[in-house]
Amino acid sequence: MIESLKNLFSAPETEPDQPDAHQFAVAATALMVQLSRVDNDEDERELQAIVEAAIKAHGVSRKEAEDILADALSQADDATSLYEFTGQINEHLNQERKQALLESIWMVALADERVDKYEEHLIRRIADLLHLNHREFVQARHRAESAGA
Repeated sequence: MIESLKNLFSAPETEPDQPDAHQFAVAATALMVQLSRVDNDEDERELQAIVEAAIKAHGVSRKEAEDILADALSQADDATSLYEFTGQINEHLNQERKQALLESIWMVALADERVDKYEEHLIRRIADLLHLNHREFVQARHRAESAGA
């Protein structure tokens, strides 16, 4: 009996399951989907910018990026908060990759050639949830604007 208790307490702790690349892609893409919907005008240019961002960020084919977008649209419909997505991203991405994600989010906002006040507010909230400071927020916007010019 004592031996079985020792075994129970000395058993190595299992690490939590690491989300796969598809789950990360869906989480990041779901943030972009939320942004595309915040102004109540989900523009086709924004959806195409989301697909392009997935291709660039995750090195996937257009078909895979469209599948990621479909999954993200579904998850975004069911989401109760942004934290569902940012929490997963914060656990596994470094600051540099989170900044790149924020830049992609800005590119989606800029896709329809105007940034609505609600879009900017949501991007600021996402930046805060990703633990990115104001400087990183502004730099991401400038990089996105330069890339789109």
